[in-house]
Amino acid sequence: MSSQRSAAQAASDGKPLTLTDANFEQTIHQPTPVLVDFWAPWCGPCRMVAPSVEKLAQEFAGRAIVGKLNVDENPMTAQRYRVMSIPTLIIFKNGQPVDQIVGTQPYPVLQQRLAKFV
Repeated sequence: MSSQRSAAQAASDGKPLTLTDANFEQTIHQPTPVLVDFWAPWCGPCRMVAPSVEKLAQEFAGRAIVGKLNVDENPMTAQRYRVMSIPTLIIFKNGQPVDQIVGTQPYPVLQQRLAKFV
């Protein structure tokens, strides 16, 4: 049995999905909106945004997928979406980026931006 959670499980269990170069494309082509947090462990602002990302996963469980992609471990995906600064949050719908948030934002701003696509 795989220890990796599927996108469907992530959408319903209220926890961010760990994304990689290997599972990214499959994940963003889900019928529900997908918010991806591009981050790195050494990034202070990324650590500031992390609790909000966790909270979004809980609040939008069953309605959206929230995932986290470590840009140091998965540089191909970060380069493909031209992530130059972290944290960067990109919202995908039907595999296409529909919104992008660069830098730290308060939770209500992130909540409102994701809610537009749910």
